[in-house]
Amino acid sequence: MEIIKQLIDFILHIDKHLAELISDYGTLTYIILFVIIFVETGLVVMPFLPGDSLLFAAGAFAAFSNNEDLNIYYLLPLLFTAAFLGDTVNYIIGKYIGPKAFSGKIKFLKKEYLDQTQAFFDKHGGKSIIYARFVPIVRTFAPFVAGVGNMNYGKFISYNIIGGLIWVIGLTLAGYFFGGISIIKDNFEKVIILIILVSILPPIIEYLRHRFVKKAA
Repeated sequence: MEIIKQLIDFILHIDKHLAELISDYGTLTYIILFVIIFVETGLVVMPFLPGDSLLFAAGAFAAFSNNEDLNIYYLLPLLFTAAFLGDTVNYIIGKYIGPKAFSGKIKFLKKEYLDQTQAFFDKHGGKSIIYARFVPIVRTFAPFVAGVGNMNYGKFISYNIIGGLIWVIGLTLAGYFFGGISIIKDNFEKVIILIILVSILPPIIEYLRHRFVKKAA
């Protein structure tokens, strides 16, 4: 429970924690951000790490500090590389380990997460690799499911590159250009919560729609 509380605190006060990371680790912060994005997208045991909010906060902090503490021109290629490599590793893990990983022996790998992502994948096909970038949890499991389903590697890489570029550049630049606006800067925690709520809205709607259709049937 303590780990969960710390994670929630990190997400809700990500701007303050990011400032602390920069103060404590300086340029090593780039590596820390790289690792967080890579792990969230590349390891199915860590689907709860802050992806969307971290990208937005990193972009905003680059703007706050006028690129002195975090440089937007370093952040964009670095974080895209982390996202690309993360999905690629996740695909490979899914291809060689498969659904056996969801036998219940690993606490964090719940079968319902795999089923939810598979349903999302079945609905949107290969494009789900792009769409999933913006949906927490599904973002982590989509490349894994693509690997399990032996999706053509060349096609997967194409979707991986497109999705990674849109996700990283879109959210990081959104933070960079809008994070400095007074109303957003003064209510940064509320903006982070809004980003989280918007990102989890699609799977909630899909779940409710599925339940409604199932009851109607």
